[in-house]
Amino acid sequence: MNTSILGIDLAKNYFQVCGLNQANKVQFNRKMTRNKLAEFMQQQNPVLVAMEACCSSNYWARKFEEMGHTVRLVPAQHVKPFVKGNKDDRNDAVAICEAALRPNIHFAMIKTHVQQDTQMLHRIRQLHVRQTTAIVNQIRAYLAEYGIVVQKQVDPLLRTLPSIIDDEENDLTPLARQLISEHYQSLLDSRNKAIELKKQIELSNNQNLYCQRLQALPGIGPIIASALYAAVGNGSQFSKGRQMSAWVGLTPAHFGSGGKNTNVDTTKRGDRYLRTLLIHGARTVVSWAIKSNKKDPLSCWIQRLAARRGKRKAYVALANKLTRAAWRVLQGERYDARKITT
Repeated sequence: MNTSILGIDLAKNYFQVCGLNQANKVQFNRKMTRNKLAEFMQQQNPVLVAMEACCSSNYWARKFEEMGHTVRLVPAQHVKPFVKGNKDDRNDAVAICEAALRPNIHFAMIKTHVQQDTQMLHRIRQLHVRQTTAIVNQIRAYLAEYGIVVQKQVDPLLRTLPSIIDDEENDLTPLARQLISEHYQSLLDSRNKAIELKKQIELSNNQNLYCQRLQALPGIGPIIASALYAAVGNGSQFSKGRQMSAWVGLTPAHFGSGGKNTNVDTTKRGDRYLRTLLIHGARTVVSWAIKSNKKDPLSCWIQRLAARRGKRKAYVALANKLTRAAWRVLQGERYDARKITT
C-alpha cells in the first residue's frame, strides 16, 4: 500500500489504525488488537506514524522506531480541533493524522527508559510526601479534639507525639490512643519511604551527565535536576530556551484585541510539578540574595527586581531565567551567571 502516514488511536486492547495516501485521503481505517497491531507494523515499509501523546505512547513509539518507522507524538490539545463529527475511535484516528501533518506543531518528545524510570521515582516520592502531609494534618486535627495542640511542621509532631501517646494524664481515651499510635506508624512509614526515594534520586543523578550539568545552576539541586531531565531529556525538542520555559508555563500569557496586546500572569501550562519545583528553587536563591546583600551580577539583578516588583514576581522571573539557562546547559554550554541576567 502506498501509505504516507499512519494515525493510531491508542487503547489497552483494541487500536484504531488510519492510513492516508500521498494525496492525504483515507486509504483504510480499521480496528486492530494489540497482537495484530504489532504484526501489521512489522510488515509495513518505513512510514510516518502519528499517535496522540498519552498513556503507553512512549512504549509504542520506541517499538515502532525500532522497526524503522518515524514517529510523531501529537499533544492532545492539538488533536481535538481536527475531530470531525461525533467523537469516536475512527474520527480520532483521522484527526491524529491531520494534526501530525500541520505546520508549526510542536510534537511531544519520546521518553527513554531512563527518563520514565526517573519520572516514576518522582511520582512515587511525591505520593508519599502528600500522604505524609495528609497524615500529619489528620493527627493534629484529632489531637485538637482532645485539647492537645501541636505545631504544624512534621518534625515537631514526630518529636512530641510519642510522649503524647504515653501521657496517661491527657484527655485521650484508650481507643483514641491506639488509633493515633497506628496512624503515627503510618506517618513514619510514608516519611521514611520518601527519604529513601530521595536518596535513590540523588544516587541516579551521580550517573547522569545531564543532571550533573544542571546542578551547577543556582537554585537547582538533585531533585529539580532529576525532574527536569525526566521531563525534557537533553532539551533537543526545543530550538531555544524560551520555548522550554514556555512549555513549563513560566512565560506571561498574552491577550490581544484591536491591535492592543496585554501581558498577564504566567500561562501555567505544562508540568505543574516541575514548575512548582523550579519556583521553589528560585525562591531560595532570591531569599539568599536579598539577605546576604551580595554584589555579583545575578544577586544585583534579583535585588533590583525585588525592590521594583516585589519578591513573588522575582521568584517567577528567576525561575523563568533559570529554565532558559538550563536549556543552554543541556545543550553543552558552560554555566555563566552573566547570561542569566541578560
